[in-house]
Amino acid sequence: MTEIGNLLRQEIGDRGAIPFDRFMEVALYCPKMGYYERDPRVIGFGGGFYTSPSVGPLFGQLLGAQFVRGSLELGQVPVDWVEGGAHDGTLAVTVLEWLGKNRPEVLEWLTYWIVEPSADRRSWQEEKLRHFRSKVRWIDSLADLKKEQITGLIFSNELLDAFPVHRVQWDGHQWFELGIDAEADRFVWTRLEEASIDIAAELERAGFPLEPELLAVIPHGFTVDISSAAGAWWKQAAEALHRGKLMTIDYGYTAEEFLKPERIHGTLRAYYKQRVSEDVLARPGEQDITAHVNFTQLQRIGEEAGLKTEMFLSQEAFLSTLLQREINESSSHPLSPAETRQFQTLTHPEQMGRKFRVLVQSR
Repeated sequence: MTEIGNLLRQEIGDRGAIPFDRFMEVALYCPKMGYYERDPRVIGFGGGFYTSPSVGPLFGQLLGAQFVRGSLELGQVPVDWVEGGAHDGTLAVTVLEWLGKNRPEVLEWLTYWIVEPSADRRSWQEEKLRHFRSKVRWIDSLADLKKEQITGLIFSNELLDAFPVHRVQWDGHQWFELGIDAEADRFVWTRLEEASIDIAAELERAGFPLEPELLAVIPHGFTVDISSAAGAWWKQAAEALHRGKLMTIDYGYTAEEFLKPERIHGTLRAYYKQRVSEDVLARPGEQDITAHVNFTQLQRIGEEAGLKTEMFLSQEAFLSTLLQREINESSSHPLSPAETRQFQTLTHPEQMGRKFRVLVQSR
């Protein structure tokens, strides 16, 4: 059993079965040992999975151009760009390098913030961004931004899917929460005697309808993954945004799409050495654990905080629009062969193009 597995086993021995969100939090974020804490190379083609920034620099370059356009619309300087979930700083350095080469005047009056609670990940980012240290500021949490009155942009890419989730299941009569227990040399699912959350309130807050007509047809064992943590992050971001845009790019569904019959087992899954695994309890600390983002939940939270929803579309449509705009507005040459391959990967319907979605809200 892994080191984290032993820690979890000890915690379960001390307090009994634990909610799944606790298992996921420890497996991914335990200092020095969690999946995202051990090695910056877990993301990329040589790691457990790859993201849009690891495909190549084109993704960050297109975002940089769009961020500049949005910032200029505000009609004031200086502005702030805030990234959550920067991991090793790959996206940040790509965006800032593009600015230095193409819009140095914007780089001059920009402050680039990184929200990073992990000391290890911050050290990786500081190393990669050493040439931009005068432009980058680090904070531990979004709560630290409230006093800054951010004007510009707060964004994340593939962050919210890695936030811990609660698993709730329908038994034909009521919802209950699934937890984790230890059995022999493995972890197993178990029904918690007492839920760690107010299930009905969390389902309603996440945008899931609870009408009797719907409950009457939901099959026994239907499972829903709820990320209270992702919702809390979005709420903090919305409250920190004085003026500008709040954006996330991630894979996910609307609340209505979560309830389709084919998702009876929820969306939780693991990635181990580039392969999808259904056994999310195996090898804690050595594989990624992820669940689809609930965009209905985020949209409702943002609008309740006074934001206006500007955009909700696929990554394919979003990046295609950005690229076409760049071609129309500049005298740049067509994409190089390498850039063309990157763009095809980023927008391919069966890869990242339609699985990933873009939500943009503004104040």
